[in-house]
Amino acid sequence: MNTNDTPSAEISQRSFWDRNESLILGTTFILVVIGIWQLVPSVLTLSKGMQLFFATPTMVVAALGDLIESGKIWPAAQFSATAFLAGLGLSIIVALPAGVILGRSQLINDMVDPFITSINATPRLVFLPLILIWFGIGMWSVIVVVFIGALFPLLINTYEGVKNADKLLINVVKSYGASEWEINKLVVIPNSLPFIIAGLRLAIGRAVLGVVVAEFFGGSSKGIGVIMVRASGTFQVDVVFAGLILFMAISLVLTGIVRAIEARFSRWRPQETKNY
Repeated sequence: MNTNDTPSAEISQRSFWDRNESLILGTTFILVVIGIWQLVPSVLTLSKGMQLFFATPTMVVAALGDLIESGKIWPAAQFSATAFLAGLGLSIIVALPAGVILGRSQLINDMVDPFITSINATPRLVFLPLILIWFGIGMWSVIVVVFIGALFPLLINTYEGVKNADKLLINVVKSYGASEWEINKLVVIPNSLPFIIAGLRLAIGRAVLGVVVAEFFGGSSKGIGVIMVRASGTFQVDVVFAGLILFMAISLVLTGIVRAIEARFSRWRPQETKNY
């Protein structure tokens, strides 16, 4: 008798698919896109200019290998990663308590909301000349740009999560004499976690964008973005794509970490809610 036909084997196969469905589908789609990208020069007739500057995935991998082998990528990656993590970390330290305070205090929210709304509605690129004047060209300029970009998505989502916290539970905890700190710890923050996680995922994307923008427009003389700018000036499209892949890899890894944290803190929810 074939053991694969047993009900237990079918259940284990279904469980494996359920556990890894998003990973399998996402990986398959990426591989399909890469395959199509690789076949484009063979299938389509490109113009001479496009043929000259078109880079296939194999060319991009080769360029990335050359950067790694030559050692040029490591100082740049260290610079970009340090600025990214510092700016994102500072935004988390500021945005989370500020979002809770604004959500719990109507008076402070009324005072600060016009300022937050106006700054959030302003393109971050507008602040770059002022940041360069204040902080100069280097690490701190990139950190500040990353901080500004990541701050507001996390702040606004935390605020919305706090405002949508269960009022009934807050009143119950208050009736037992809980302090403001205990209310936030027991009710407000746990209820706000889905909003905070969503804000953190948005903040990661904005932080990566902040690194790229700052390095592209002269915020530093180092970094992966600087390598991409110099490569684009000499029409090295494969090197530009190699830098792009590195930024995408950083985003995917950090987003995966955030999803793992979200799954860890959402185990108490019913399974139907998780799959909704």
